[in-house]
Amino acid sequence: VQLQASGGGLVQAGDSLRLSCAASGRTSSTSGYTVGWFRQAPGKEREFVATIRWNSHTYYSDSVKGRFTMSRDNAKNTVSLQMNSLEPEDTAVYYCAASRTVILSNIRNARGYDWWGQGTLVTVSS
Repeated sequence: VQLQASGGGLVQAGDSLRLSCAASGRTSSTSGYTVGWFRQAPGKEREFVATIRWNSHTYYSDSVKGRFTMSRDNAKNTVSLQMNSLEPEDTAVYYCAASRTVILSNIRNARGYDWWGQGTLVTVSS
């Protein structure tokens, strides 16, 4: 599975962005996969942002809960992350990742995911 993240950009605090993660390859359907978003700010470790499981249940980090929303379109093999009320602290490279086997207790752990996209930069100015 190849993942392509897109949608990043430079915005002001309070603005919105929508990131997309498109799957392609021999097994390109996103159905049956858990797809997560992680981010890494300069000088910091990669951290969990949100994930959507194969059953479309979503989970969010406390820092983005209520502001970010994940959704999936299996017909288009894409997963989206709608980011509202962006803050300068949201500035980071955002990565999408996928797994068919990650268990619920491990969804916030980057090591639980098998495939990764290349990342898209989100910069939020104050």
